[in-house]
Amino acid sequence: MMKRMGFTWNLRRLMAEREMYQTTDLVPLLAEYGVHLSREQVFRLVTQPPQRLSMDTLAALCGILGVTPADLISVEEIRVQVAKPTATGENTTAKAPPARRVRVLRPGDR
Repeated sequence: MMKRMGFTWNLRRLMAEREMYQTTDLVPLLAEYGVHLSREQVFRLVTQPPQRLSMDTLAALCGILGVTPADLISVEEIRVQVAKPTATGENTTAKAPPARRVRVLRPGDR
């Protein structure tokens, strides 16, 4: 077993608890904290877990919602099953077929 870390992004739930149901509600509130994001960026921030997040944005979200970063992000350990090598030393996962070279003939080539 291999360990990996995962997380749950709780922004949408925290907004709903505060009766904020429109993602656009956050745009002017973030601007008050000096964080200027477009409607589309805020929509993605609310509906999808971000892979990167600036500290300014994180601090602004915490200030707006009255929460800590630990409330916004729940970190969890995920156990991943790793394929064990067989007796021949090969991995049990499927291998990609070998690359096939194709020669393209142009007019005049023979």
